[in-house]
Amino acid sequence: MNKSRRKRLEEAWSIITDAIEIINAARDEEEESFDNMPEGLQGSENGQKIEENVSTIEEVISNLEEITSSLHDLIFG
Repeated sequence: MNKSRRKRLEEAWSIITDAIEIINAARDEEEESFDNMPEGLQGSENGQKIEENVSTIEEVISNLEEITSSLHDLIFG
């Protein structure tokens, strides 16, 4: 791989890594929202939706981490 393509992939890796941090923060906020709900409301439709959101966000994070790992291997061998 030439230097120019490697540099573009490094930039993409960096952007995705930054995105993971942002998404982690959003997940933490969503979890905090759920934790701050009264226990009776945690089982409500809204509480369940928040739990689903957290689960989906965790899947996204996992997928992005897999992508960054593959990119890292590609860039740095």
